[in-house]
Amino acid sequence: MHFGQIPRVPGDPILGLLDAFRADANPAKLDLGVGVYKDAHGQTPIPRAVKLAEQRLVDSEKTKSYIGGHGDAQFGALLMRLVLSPRAVALAEDRAGCTQAPGGTGALRLAGEFIARCLPGRTLWLSDPTWPIHQTLFAAAGVPLQHYPYVGADNRLDRDGLFAALERIPAGDVVLLHACCHNPSGFDLSHDDWLRVLEIVRSRELLPLFDFAYQGFGEGLEEDAWAVRLFAETLPEVLITSSCSKNFGLYRERTGALIVIAAGHEQLLDVRSQLAALARGLWSTPPAHGAAVVTTILADDALRQIWQDEVEGMRQRIASLRQGLVEALTPYGLAERFAHIAEQRGMFSYTGLTAAQVRRLRAEHSVYLVESGRASVAGLDAERLDELARAFASVVD
Repeated sequence: MHFGQIPRVPGDPILGLLDAFRADANPAKLDLGVGVYKDAHGQTPIPRAVKLAEQRLVDSEKTKSYIGGHGDAQFGALLMRLVLSPRAVALAEDRAGCTQAPGGTGALRLAGEFIARCLPGRTLWLSDPTWPIHQTLFAAAGVPLQHYPYVGADNRLDRDGLFAALERIPAGDVVLLHACCHNPSGFDLSHDDWLRVLEIVRSRELLPLFDFAYQGFGEGLEEDAWAVRLFAETLPEVLITSSCSKNFGLYRERTGALIVIAAGHEQLLDVRSQLAALARGLWSTPPAHGAAVVTTILADDALRQIWQDEVEGMRQRIASLRQGLVEALTPYGLAERFAHIAEQRGMFSYTGLTAAQVRRLRAEHSVYLVESGRASVAGLDAERLDELARAFASVVD
């Protein structure tokens, strides 16, 4: 037998939570675990702009041939303009390039492979906490990992700990930064905080790697790009992973990219040659459909406006759910304790609930969130905020 000695590994905890949620017979159950946007009907909708773009592609698409190692060139050009702005100096100087990948996750894995092969010995520093898959992806690529503090024991942004830790990172190492809507905490840095981080990164000669998965879900499409553009305009070299899963609703189409800013055009060509070789060994060429949808939307003024309005609607809905939950907790004397939920940004919130309290929520109220206390705010139901607040109050000491 060949497979008799292969051990079974535990499944992904969030996907396992989804399985438990589906098996729960309680009609009042609530899923706050999986990180997908849901509308007022509890559905993850296909944006209207996406449907219109897909209808157009049905009539206009002429081939299903490969799109090349770096993906569709027009997609890359339009995405870089969205992320960096059309007026970005790096674009004008032809020292920014885009390599399409299967989602933001694929872009992160490509970045990890690039660091391991082309920057050997560099340690990658992750925030504590961070998206758990960060650890998995970069460890699989063979990149040494360390962590810097981000959220303290009091469930607040630990600015002092963050700055002090960054000051101690060895020169030349890579630091992963969440551009906005920090996953899993929801705590974002202020402009002043970002200026301080930039000062440290520049003085320590660190390489910044931005995970930009939620553009448009924090303060707005332009506002959320502030830190990325600040670093891109100031530093000669930056890595950025961009995802179209959330803001275009293209979760299953796996549409993302790794954007590289180099010191000059020749250096960019060197880097892109390495990325193409690495991508060849990972997925050969990336999936095309999602990128074609994004390209169709961003290249058409009317479709782009529809899409921008839809993204803004999703952003406002999430913000209103945050505020609504805090208000619903007021009668229980818990508004101040959970005020941070309204202050956080993006799809997720570090609620501050303990693992024991989370287990009680699941057992007693069929409310599902991961044991770290992270909740997917985008899964809330505006009609059930009072019910959720009552459940919170019942498990909080």
